[in-house]
Amino acid sequence: MAEDFDRRYADRPFSPLAIVIAAYNEEASVGPVVEALPEEVCGLAVQVIVVSDGSSDKTAAAAAQAGALVCDVHVNRGQGAALRLGYHLARQRGAKYIMTTDADGQYQAADMERVVGPLVSGEADFVSGSRRLGSTTSKGSVRNLGVVVFATLISVLVRRRITDPACGLRAMKAEVTGDVRLEQPQYQASELLISTAMAGYRVKEVPIDMKARRSGKTKKGGNLLYGWRFASVVVGTWARERRSTKTKRL
Repeated sequence: MAEDFDRRYADRPFSPLAIVIAAYNEEASVGPVVEALPEEVCGLAVQVIVVSDGSSDKTAAAAAQAGALVCDVHVNRGQGAALRLGYHLARQRGAKYIMTTDADGQYQAADMERVVGPLVSGEADFVSGSRRLGSTTSKGSVRNLGVVVFATLISVLVRRRITDPACGLRAMKAEVTGDVRLEQPQYQASELLISTAMAGYRVKEVPIDMKARRSGKTKKGGNLLYGWRFASVVVGTWARERRSTKTKRL
């Protein structure tokens, strides 16, 4: 997949900022999302990489038509696996910074300068948007409560204040994605955040505004199942990184 991607886009120019989007059956929304992305963020030229994760619709074609570099994976492996592939492709193309956003149109291009800015200025290595510092149109009281609960738990575990552990709009130095351990096929936002913080990278949150989906519905499952899986990833990642840190000290 990576080799085919590299051959297909060998003549496309290098850009220092890659925006990686994992998409699964988002034919209706991914095109407008890609088209709305800026050509530059903080003075950095942008390239958009869409990983279509086993989509059964025309997600890949819609993304390509909108101007994205597309890697069409024929088996659905989960958002985490799709993003890891996207990170690899971005690093292979020489990206200095990597940003992620979702294919459903909930995050706004207007917030991207705020997210990338601390990387460019040297203030941070990893920057995550925060709906709690900004705003969200979500009316799901259980999901909104879950954000608060898991933010508090992660803050205690990594010993730094985190307000939003599951925001899909984030940016990081490209080398972070190759250095930290990422294994989760799904619910990967907290794994990336915890692994990055516990590896000693400088983590910063900035306010962003989250809107309603452009179309379709969430693929995260019901509240109880989502909460259980998210909690398992949080605790499991923290325990894994804690063991790794102790081993390195020996």
